[in-house]
Amino acid sequence: MIRNFKRTAAILGVVAAGSAALVACSESEEGSTDTATNGTPAAEVEGLSGTAGQLVGEGASSQQNAMDYFNVKYQEAVSGASLAYTASGSGSGRTNFVGGQVAFAGSDSPLSEDQVEPAAERCGGNDAWHLPFVIGPVAVAYNLEGVEELNLSIPTVAKIFKGEITSWNDEAIAAENEGVELPDTNISVVYRSDESGTSDNFQKFLQAAAPEDWETDGQQFPSAVGEGANGSNGVATQVTNIDGGITYVESGFAEQQGLGIANLDFGAGPVELNTDSVGVALDNLEFVNEGHDMVVDTDALFASNAEGSYPLILTTYEIVCSAGYDETTSAMVKDFLTVALNSQDDGLAELGYIPVTGAHHERLVEAVEAIQ
Repeated sequence: MIRNFKRTAAILGVVAAGSAALVACSESEEGSTDTATNGTPAAEVEGLSGTAGQLVGEGASSQQNAMDYFNVKYQEAVSGASLAYTASGSGSGRTNFVGGQVAFAGSDSPLSEDQVEPAAERCGGNDAWHLPFVIGPVAVAYNLEGVEELNLSIPTVAKIFKGEITSWNDEAIAAENEGVELPDTNISVVYRSDESGTSDNFQKFLQAAAPEDWETDGQQFPSAVGEGANGSNGVATQVTNIDGGITYVESGFAEQQGLGIANLDFGAGPVELNTDSVGVALDNLEFVNEGHDMVVDTDALFASNAEGSYPLILTTYEIVCSAGYDETTSAMVKDFLTVALNSQDDGLAELGYIPVTGAHHERLVEAVEAIQ
């Protein structure tokens, strides 16, 4: 993986303009973005049932741009088929999946313990599986006039979001940015106001990487410091309007808004967020169980401080029934996920996500094929 996450304005316009524009831009700018990692054009993906209809999913806003992209490829590959994905947040996605209102949930966090049994009931007595399809690094994104590059240690990040560090020229930040002229601008924290898997994972990360400086966790971010905004795009947009603003958000949304992205020091020196540094973290990914239910061991991931590694990543799950769908829904779920796996390409990378390859890609292919 050698590409950076920087996206062109044309591609950003594509996502905003919709599916038709995305296809047009892909053809004109990339030339080969209709070709997946294995070289198969989206319209020629093998093993599809070709079942037409609208597949309904809901959940994490962190994967919204990926879902939009996969939907374009899905419509190319299966005539008369489309995805309707509502980016209402991980919590809502899981709730409505358990309630049988959507075919799958997109979630930055796995089902809670009290959701596992109801999910199995919703799946006709079969297990629900967590399939980590969308890999997105989380940026500590900022808007600070005159500061183009910023280094932050994890304890400093924790203290900023707790409200213990309130000015950009605080001595702790200055010590980590020698030679940088830091303004005395107030720090304005922006957090996710909705129930969010991103908030859950960011807090778990702070607990693992800076346990002496962060205690809370959960889907709801503490509201004692700063101001809230809804969704990933919401927090990124809010920070663009505040000189001195800072938030935690998936890198694609930060780049879309032109925000600065801090280099984070996980314990072995500042690390730039890019495909190489995220790749180091992915190479060491571990799971808490075996088989097709792939829940990532986030404790091991977030506590990692390997040199050159950027472990602050979201492994966003598609939560699906292993069996128990009606025939049409099962066929559509498998078709869509198959197309998504064949769309782990440069176009996806330019939206700020890490295409899955190698052993993890193979695991996902096997899991999709096993859905009944």
